[in-house]
Amino acid sequence: MTLKLGVPSKGRLMEKTFDWFGARGLDIRRTENEREYAGRVEGAEGVELVLLSAGEIPRELEAGRIHLGVTGSDMVRERLASWQDSVQELTRMGFGHADLVLAVPAFWADVDTLDDLDAAAAAFRAEHGFRLRIATKYHRLVREFLREAGVADYRLVDSQGATEGTVRNGTAEAIADITSTGETLRANHLRILSDGVMHRSQATLFKSRRSDWDGGAREVWRGLGNLLGISERGDR
Repeated sequence: MTLKLGVPSKGRLMEKTFDWFGARGLDIRRTENEREYAGRVEGAEGVELVLLSAGEIPRELEAGRIHLGVTGSDMVRERLASWQDSVQELTRMGFGHADLVLAVPAFWADVDTLDDLDAAAAAFRAEHGFRLRIATKYHRLVREFLREAGVADYRLVDSQGATEGTVRNGTAEAIADITSTGETLRANHLRILSDGVMHRSQATLFKSRRSDWDGGAREVWRGLGNLLGISERGDR
C-alpha cells in the first residue's frame, strides 16, 4: 500500500511545495518531461506523488483518492461543505499567502465597514429596483461571511475571469476576491472594507479523513509525519 501525496502541478505553488518538502528531507520533483503529470519521491518509502491542479486537490481529498494534499486553505473552505468532516488541517506551510477580501469602488467614501455596506445595499435596491451585485468566485465563503455580518440585500455574480474588472465593466457594484498585495484592486480603483477580510489563506498540508488508511498507509504516514515534524494528532 502506498500513501498518495497530491501537490500542485505547476507554477510557483508547485516549486514552493517542492522546496518545503525538500527542506525537511523529502525530495519530490516532476519527471524531466514537463508535459507529463508524473514525478518521483525520494527520502521516504511508500509515498507516491500525484500532480493535480490546486483546485482539484480538495475534491480528491474528500473522495479519498489521495491521502495527503497541498493546496490553499481558501480552496478547501470554498469547495468542501463542512470541510472539517472530510479533511484535517495538518500544518500551514508559510507560503502562498493571499487574503479573500470584500472591496468596493474607491469613490464610495461613506462605505468603509460591513454595516455601511448593508445600508448602501438597501439604498441601492430602493433606488435601482434590484439588489447590489457582488462579483466573486468564492460563493460559499462570501455567503457565510455576509450572513454572519447581517448583510442581506445583495446577490452574487459568478466571475471566473478578471473579477477586479467587473465594477469598471458595469456587471457588478462590488467584488470579493483573493489578493496578495492589493495592487490590482488599487489599479482598478477599488478599496477593501476596513472589516472586509474574509479569510487569510496560505498553502496548507491537509490529510484526508476519507482515504483508506489500512493496509500500510497509516504506517507510511507515521514515518512521513516524523520526517516532516508533524504530530499524529487526530490520526485515523
